[in-house]
Amino acid sequence: MSGILAGKRILITGVLMESSIAFHAAKLAQEEGAEVILTAFPRPTLTERIAKKLPKPAKVIELDVTNDEHLARLADLVREELGSLDGVVHSIGFAPQDALGGNFLNTPFESVATAMHVSAFSLKSLTMACLPLMQNGGSVVGLTFDAKFAWPQYDWMGPAKAALEATSRYVARDLGKQNIRCNLISAGPLASMAAKSIPGFADLAAVWDHRSPLEWDLKDPEPAGRGIVALLSDWFPKTTGEIIHVDGGLHAIGA
Repeated sequence: MSGILAGKRILITGVLMESSIAFHAAKLAQEEGAEVILTAFPRPTLTERIAKKLPKPAKVIELDVTNDEHLARLADLVREELGSLDGVVHSIGFAPQDALGGNFLNTPFESVATAMHVSAFSLKSLTMACLPLMQNGGSVVGLTFDAKFAWPQYDWMGPAKAALEATSRYVARDLGKQNIRCNLISAGPLASMAAKSIPGFADLAAVWDHRSPLEWDLKDPEPAGRGIVALLSDWFPKTTGEIIHVDGGLHAIGA
């Protein structure tokens, strides 16, 4: 199969629903010629059902990015299936309910620590777990939500995404000598599983109705998926530590 990812082997996390950005990244990656393997937590069976809607079959591996045993075994499990990797998609984020929805000043540190571990530190953990499989270089792509701003209802996921953005730059710095790139897609709001966990999400999303230069569709994750596939490809061979906005241009508009 021809395509911009022809012959590449890609690990993708975060396929929870057909509306997930990660699902569309997996679908587009397969259509562009890649072999894809998925990880899932806490319900691999849910991801297995969703994976049946992909153009081609994709194996699903259980992976809790906060579990050292899961991370330690990941390379061997992927090697059995694909042999090696050319790319990794980090589409993982979580914050306890008391860290969202306008509770910023009252959130306990334990909840903040969970958000940081799952949403930011895991980029480093996942990349290092996959590193033995990327001996010929590769591309790591994560997902952020523009952390330059304080968003309505987003609360501690904002600092967690800021930490993710900084982590991406440091991963890019330290793995560049191994020809491994690390970049992020900053997507606009989407009606995904992650969005459903944010109290008052509609208030946040409404910002796009007034400020986005390009019309933004909350139900269309494909543009973000295309951005991920582009960064996984060889068309950005010297781009690393970057944040590409797929948000209708809102990031450029002050008011």
